[in-house]
Amino acid sequence: MPPATAPRSEARLFRDYALTGFDEMFAGPGHVRPHYRPLYDRLTELPPQEVERRSRLADEMLRHQGITFTVYGRGAGTERIMPFDPIPRLVPADEWDRIERGLRQRVRALNLFVHDVYHRRHILRDNVVPADLVFGASGYRREMNGISVPHDIYLHVSGIDLIRDPRGDYLVLEDNCRTPSGVSYVLKNREVMKQAFPVLFEAYAVRPVDDYAADLLAVLRHAAPPGVGNPTVVVLTPGAFNSAYYEHTFLARQMGVQLVEGRDLVLDNGGVYMRTTRGPERVDVVYRRIDDDFLDPLCFRRDSQLGVAGLMGAYRTGRVGLANAVGPAVADDKGIYPFVPDMIRYYLREDPVLGNVETFRPEVPAQRQHVLSRLHELVVKAVDGSGGYGMLIGPASTAAEREEFRRKIEANPRGFVAQPTITLSQSPTIVDGGSRIEGRHVDLRPFVLYGEEITVLPGGLTRVALPRGSLVVNSSQGGGSKDTWVLRSSPPPKAQVGSGI
Repeated sequence: MPPATAPRSEARLFRDYALTGFDEMFAGPGHVRPHYRPLYDRLTELPPQEVERRSRLADEMLRHQGITFTVYGRGAGTERIMPFDPIPRLVPADEWDRIERGLRQRVRALNLFVHDVYHRRHILRDNVVPADLVFGASGYRREMNGISVPHDIYLHVSGIDLIRDPRGDYLVLEDNCRTPSGVSYVLKNREVMKQAFPVLFEAYAVRPVDDYAADLLAVLRHAAPPGVGNPTVVVLTPGAFNSAYYEHTFLARQMGVQLVEGRDLVLDNGGVYMRTTRGPERVDVVYRRIDDDFLDPLCFRRDSQLGVAGLMGAYRTGRVGLANAVGPAVADDKGIYPFVPDMIRYYLREDPVLGNVETFRPEVPAQRQHVLSRLHELVVKAVDGSGGYGMLIGPASTAAEREEFRRKIEANPRGFVAQPTITLSQSPTIVDGGSRIEGRHVDLRPFVLYGEEITVLPGGLTRVALPRGSLVVNSSQGGGSKDTWVLRSSPPPKAQVGSGI
């Protein structure tokens, strides 16, 4: 990998580094990509014990600040510290420009699709997307048919998962249009990096992420009912046992708004009010981190104790704004994902900037045969699954697991899609407490805000599959995260460096 003449610390840190597929730092054995060269040089200049010390410092900071997530169904306790790798992932300015254009394009088309589904349904009548696929989606909400939402915006916050194929091309893996999580780790990762590894910033001008909370608040206020001058915004959480509760509290605090649970909100005279020590206070916008099913027991699941009885009535009559809107989960359905490039061409008359991963739909008989005959090669996903659960990774599966998925697909072909097993790009990652660096597979979840305009947070959440060889990056499945640096330009000469933060 690195040259045989490498300094002692370089030889130690990278001694077990092996290239697999597309590597973010190395273009080939011993060939560091130009935008990674200053980072590589700085890492190998640091004494190995200093890298270990700073790695431990980063872990301690995250632990002391309680940056956690929750894993369900684990008997040994549910709350976990989010694993963090301090070697940042770098994205050059030209790469990011293309990603940003592609994300804006995609979210605009997805929003038009959701609006169309609940109103005139042109795309269904023109047979661009099969109508039975839409009406059969678990996220389709017939209660939203004909309902107008402020500014026709449904997808106020989106998280679009990207991967890189072996050639290094960015592809969209999934669209998260309901209540995407993870942005709090983006902001905290940057904060920790500045304190634990400030030396790594010296050679780079990195685009900041600090404005996200202010930008999110502006988007939420834009979702207020017409005529509301100074809207009151709240964050609605399912409560402390939710996997993303840390994020809910963090964002509410960063925006300076109240964090509420369903029991804190009441309906009065058609409006929504928050219980306070001073009496009821009018609420104009609810940033809801609760799925549709649990939002209003009078409209959806009657056994829900997480939502607010009557909230949908206030929403329908324009007395309160919701972000995200009710109903965009129809666009999350993995059975509809293959048609997003067609949506872009249909609504925007443009070719997609970002491509999809090739996807097979077992409900199509010919494609079902292809999937069933190649279960050992493919990744099979439930169309309404998330978090890495309910998924078969063919090359890593057992015969019994493949047989189980065969039965599931034959019983419910609409409920699954299959994709080729793509070796995700890998990024240098510290292992063994900081004594060595190895490649680990990564993806990227940028966050897109849709208010008066569509904006993209520079970077996003790089998720890391920490077990060697694993392709599953979800935190619930043992994954971690790392800071993502979008570079303003090429790294400057060392004599002119500055933090750029």
